[in-house]
Amino acid sequence: MRAPREYHSIDGVRQAMAGRLDRACAPLFDRLDWFAALRHHCFPDTPVRILCAQEDSREVWLFLLSPTPRRVSALANWYSFSWAPIFLGTPDEAAQQRLLDMAARHLLTTCAQIDLYPLEQAAPLLAALRHAGWFAVQRAMGGRHVLDVQGRSFADYWAARPGRLRNLVKRKGRGTPFALSISDRLTDDLWRDYVQVHARSWKEAEPASGLDFLHELAMRESAAGTLRLGFARADGHPVATQFWTVEGGVALIHKLSHDRGCDNGSPGTLLSHAMFAQAIDQDRVDRIDYGTGDNGYKTDWMERRIPLQRIDAFNPRCASAWLPAARTAISALVG
Repeated sequence: MRAPREYHSIDGVRQAMAGRLDRACAPLFDRLDWFAALRHHCFPDTPVRILCAQEDSREVWLFLLSPTPRRVSALANWYSFSWAPIFLGTPDEAAQQRLLDMAARHLLTTCAQIDLYPLEQAAPLLAALRHAGWFAVQRAMGGRHVLDVQGRSFADYWAARPGRLRNLVKRKGRGTPFALSISDRLTDDLWRDYVQVHARSWKEAEPASGLDFLHELAMRESAAGTLRLGFARADGHPVATQFWTVEGGVALIHKLSHDRGCDNGSPGTLLSHAMFAQAIDQDRVDRIDYGTGDNGYKTDWMERRIPLQRIDAFNPRCASAWLPAARTAISALVG
C-alpha cells in the first residue's frame, strides 16, 4: 500500500491514466475528457487537486477543485449529472472502502473543508470521512429524473403519459407550423442555430464559457456518432432545440432551449415528443436521463426520481472550520 498521490494538472493525470478513462473504458461523466473540458472552460482559474489512492492494482481517483488553499470541491457543475469517486482495478466493496479511507485520511492532513455534489451514493464517502476524523454532514440536494424503458415501444410509453401531456401534443401537433429534425452530426450552421435559439430562450443567458463547453462536447460526441441535436423550425428559422447524447443504452438530455416568442405553439414539447420517440424506437435505449433539477415538467415525461446528496466535511483540527461546520449542522437539522 502506497501513500496517496496528488496531481495538479489534467495533463499529469492523462499521462498516469494511459487511456484508462477514455471513451472505451468509462461513461461520459467519468471520462478524463469530460473533466478536462470542465476545467478548461468552466473553472479556468481554479486549481485542480486530483487525488489517487492505491492498494496493489486497485485505485480510487477523486477529481477535485481547490477554490482556496485548504478547501476542495468536486470537479463538477450544473452540466454534471453526477459526481463520484472513480475506482479502477475492480476493487470489491471492502477494498473500495479501504481506498476511500486512505483518501480521506490524506485530505485531513492538507484540507480544512470539503464539499462534494452531486452524489448518488454518499454513504461510503461519508463513512470514510467520519472514520478518518472529519466532521461530515450529508444533505439531500435535489434529484435526477429518469425513465427506465424496460423494453417498451414508444407507443406503449406514450400511452402511459399523463392525459394533459398527450392532449397537448395532439392539439399542438395538428397542423403545426414547425418542422422537426434530429441530427447526429454537428455543423457550423447547426451550432449557429443552436446559439441563436438559446439567446432567445426563457433560460438565463448562457455564459460564454458554458457555450464553449457545450460546443466542445457537441463536437466530440458528433465525431463519435452519439450526438442527437434536435430542432423545431418555423418558416426555416430555429425556434426550439434540444441537446442529447446517446451511448451505451442511455440517452442523456443535456440542454433544452426555445424561443419565448413561440410559447403558444409549444415547439419544445413537440420536439421532446420526437426526441423521445427516436431514442426509444430507433436508438433502442434502456434509460433516458433528464439530468439534475426537480423541474415540474420532467415528471410528465419520466417515471423515477434519483435523490442526489451533498457532503460537507470539516476538519476539527482547523479552527477556521468550526463556525461553518456549526452552520452546516444547523442547516442540515432544519432542512
